[in-house]
Amino acid sequence: MRKLKFVHLSIFILLSASLACSSTSPITPAPLQIPDLGTVIAETAAVALSQTALAQPTLPADTATPSATFTATTAPTQTLTPTLLFTPTAQTALITVSVATNCRNGPGKVYDYEGALLIGEVAQVYARDPSGEFWYIKNPDSSGDEFCWLWGKYAALVGDLSALPMFTPPPTPTASNTPSPTATGTAFPSFVVTYSGLDTCSGNWWLDLKIRNNGLLAFKSVDVVVRDMTTGITLEDLANGFKDDDGCSKTTTKDLLSPGDTFIVSAPAFAYDPTGHKIKINITLCSNQGQQGTCIKQNFEIDL
Repeated sequence: MRKLKFVHLSIFILLSASLACSSTSPITPAPLQIPDLGTVIAETAAVALSQTALAQPTLPADTATPSATFTATTAPTQTLTPTLLFTPTAQTALITVSVATNCRNGPGKVYDYEGALLIGEVAQVYARDPSGEFWYIKNPDSSGDEFCWLWGKYAALVGDLSALPMFTPPPTPTASNTPSPTATGTAFPSFVVTYSGLDTCSGNWWLDLKIRNNGLLAFKSVDVVVRDMTTGITLEDLANGFKDDDGCSKTTTKDLLSPGDTFIVSAPAFAYDPTGHKIKINITLCSNQGQQGTCIKQNFEIDL
């Protein structure tokens, strides 16, 4: 019993000593560490920037937005407008031959020879005669707008023949100078030319040619070629309008040779008297100036 009391007393003494030490040495709490405000702001901004950079997608090279400061130095590309070089005709008829065929200034052998359509050549057809035996084509042997009549016996045609107009043939070389009948569907060019005499002035000599427009198309330009078959000299005169030199006295001009008109045209002048010589004459009349448009030609020879 005494021993138990002694133990209780010892425990009490130890507890008292512990309480006494606790009351004499109070615990001082550690001071509060307050971070610098500038440092906090800087660190917060850095974190925000880091998160923004990570969230920004990376664009491929072909979709990247170009810099706003880029300045183009390449010249703009010019847009060219194509020029139409050829307008095809909607209704075209073409002709070929199996035998080389003469082409004349009228439908028949009584008319003067102008050229020929050879095997393998192709010509465009512009009209036909009332008999349907001859075709009005562009002269295969001429580089200009000259036309002639082709016999159709050995011909083969392709294209739209129904659209072709019908031309009344010009008068034969032995016919009178009366106007030709009206052509069907279009104006038909035709004229008659005859030798009217030899004129002279100041040592020059020229032929006067009497021309009558007996067709339905007016003429605005002329090409006259004279060849002295005796001397071999060839002269040519191309003109807009028509001119008649009456010796040394006066010159008469006419701008337009209308259907039914008659006018004397002076050929280019020789520097000598061609009397007694054989002269070949080629004369071409055209519906436009500059020997353009629809043209028709006649050839003949005379002995002066």
